[in-house]
Amino acid sequence: MADGQQPTGGEIRYADFESLVRRLEQEVPAQFLEGVEGIEVSRKTVPHPERADVYTMGECIPLPSEGGAGSQAIHSRVVLYHGSFLALAHLAEPFDWRAEAWETLTHELRHHLEWRAHAPDLEAFDWAAEQNFARGDGEPFDPDFSLSAEAVAIGVTRIDDDYFLNMEVPGVPVEVRFAWHGTAYVAPVPSEARLPAFLTVAGIGEPPPGGLILVLRERRVLWQLFRRSGKAFVGRVAARPALGGSGLSFPPRA
Repeated sequence: MADGQQPTGGEIRYADFESLVRRLEQEVPAQFLEGVEGIEVSRKTVPHPERADVYTMGECIPLPSEGGAGSQAIHSRVVLYHGSFLALAHLAEPFDWRAEAWETLTHELRHHLEWRAHAPDLEAFDWAAEQNFARGDGEPFDPDFSLSAEAVAIGVTRIDDDYFLNMEVPGVPVEVRFAWHGTAYVAPVPSEARLPAFLTVAGIGEPPPGGLILVLRERRVLWQLFRRSGKAFVGRVAARPALGGSGLSFPPRA
């Protein structure tokens, strides 16, 4: 692709897309880049957790603050996902790569400015990210952390590449029905599971770049709201496409 050419339709290579993003970065006023550690292009494809044929094109990722306080201490990095652009280009004809890249870039930079304007909100996110690292490393973690992660849909939160489907259940179910990227699935729950449970799901179409985790929590009555959850059960489940509707189902365990 020649420099300055306006790419539309079809697809463009990763290297050409990265060059396009670099040119667009030069068009952004400097004041909007304050605190942005970098603008990156990733090869990842990030499907939307609920809607089929919808993809996350980019995101603004807040970075842990290293001393200091207030909005000036907040730094972020912006990522555009080439794989998601490719997936959408295959669905949308014609596809204006430059316009879509510019819209995504400026949208994520607005998120960066919002992070800086609401600096205290990052404390809960940073804590949730630390707890998720502990979960991934097999260390003890607070099972409520996924509720403090970035909300991307009703009942769905995200930390980095991991997506959490947060569900309240009356007890440990035999199986659980859930929806991902417009498709209904059902997964058996291990017989040894207890609540709260973090179940990493395999077998879904168009999985997220990281893990898809079903988080099952006991429904709490008013007097339980301030009680901390116990140690979480961590396991893996294999999902299969579900017949019928895409709603959630919690069959009782005998």
